[in-house]
Amino acid sequence: MADAYESVLIETKDQVAQVTLIGPGKGNAMGPAFWAELPQVFAALDADPDVRAIVLTGSGRNFSYGLDLAAMGDTLGPMMADGALAKPRADFHTRLKTMQGAITAVADCRTPTIASVHGWCIGGGVDLISAVDIRYASADAKFSVREVKLAIVADVGSLARLPLILSDGHLRELALTGRDISAERAARIGLVNDVYEDAEASLAAAHATAAEIAANPPLVVNGIKDVLDEQRTAAVSASLRYVAAWNSAFLPSKDLTEGITAMFGKRPPNFTGE
Repeated sequence: MADAYESVLIETKDQVAQVTLIGPGKGNAMGPAFWAELPQVFAALDADPDVRAIVLTGSGRNFSYGLDLAAMGDTLGPMMADGALAKPRADFHTRLKTMQGAITAVADCRTPTIASVHGWCIGGGVDLISAVDIRYASADAKFSVREVKLAIVADVGSLARLPLILSDGHLRELALTGRDISAERAARIGLVNDVYEDAEASLAAAHATAAEIAANPPLVVNGIKDVLDEQRTAAVSASLRYVAAWNSAFLPSKDLTEGITAMFGKRPPNFTGE
């Protein structure tokens, strides 16, 4: 399994699987391979009786820069054309639902999941960690629900799952400002469980917790996850459906073009509400 994927590396030892994001985009950005492979990866691990817990982390200096806009241009491009009609909007809706499904595959995994975050965790990275059971971070970790800075309503999971993790005020502050927050702030508001000195210590803590879980009776562990997940499944599903329809209708704008152009140009955007 370790050699089968382009976007992740998988290593399994002592009933714990480690899934490491490896790109291929800079900063483990989430391109076409990530969205296609993630459901396959988690379905395979969930079906493996020798895997009782999963640790998710990123390679290199960062967890993930989020959506790889350059590599995913074919998804947004047709929607940004002037006068986009029903066909490009319908195609975008279908593609968006598929991307949502990739993150949902992590959330629906019966095997407990633990994220170890270091460096940047931006946009799609936050979507991803919002779908796991337990989150740890290194002291250098930084988090941002940054979609608003690009004139995008976050649509792959953050706005559906973070309301079950954060208080309403903290979530609205993060989503409406798009600001970056430190690991210390993330722990204070409940986005992560604990903060460790560095990436190595955070990953070690994630594996220690995974080993504790793996030592428990697997059917009962699966049952606990099933019962806990049942309380949120309907709300998350409804939110994902709503935002997919909302963005398919309202995403194309001059502000979206400006946000993406400004990001690639490394300059502040000038939004006009058009």
